[in-house]
Amino acid sequence: MNYNLAQINIAQGKAAVDSEIMHGFVSRIEEINAIADKAPGFIWRLQTEEGDSTAIKAFDDPTMLVNMSTWQDVESLKKYVYNSFHVELIKGKKAWFDKIVKVHQVMWWIPAGTIPTIEQAKEKLVYLQKHGSTEQAFTFAKHYNKPCN
Repeated sequence: MNYNLAQINIAQGKAAVDSEIMHGFVSRIEEINAIADKAPGFIWRLQTEEGDSTAIKAFDDPTMLVNMSTWQDVESLKKYVYNSFHVELIKGKKAWFDKIVKVHQVMWWIPAGTIPTIEQAKEKLVYLQKHGSTEQAFTFAKHYNKPCN
């Protein structure tokens, strides 16, 4: 069986996505998503039919934003996150997002051709919070190779 990497990261917005505070971030989402869509190893990302990822509310808090995607491997995702224009958004995150003290990003392996659900992703966040990085749920700092079976 072949596997792909699934990931979710959450961010606590300082305000609603349609606010002036969040404008600098929201105005760049299309551009950042276009870079991801063309990045080597990219497979899929969570979005509405209109292509809007900010409209998806995975949590009760309307200012909690979610980003979920699948990739061929950890290296492809890492290259996109830290070696593309995406890093510019990371540098500016303090202007738009409050610090989250709990786990806010997790990766895990899924069978190739499947799409992770928000519920699965939330479970992986909780699992990582409780157990730390394992083969079931991990981070860039301590990641695991694709399953062999």
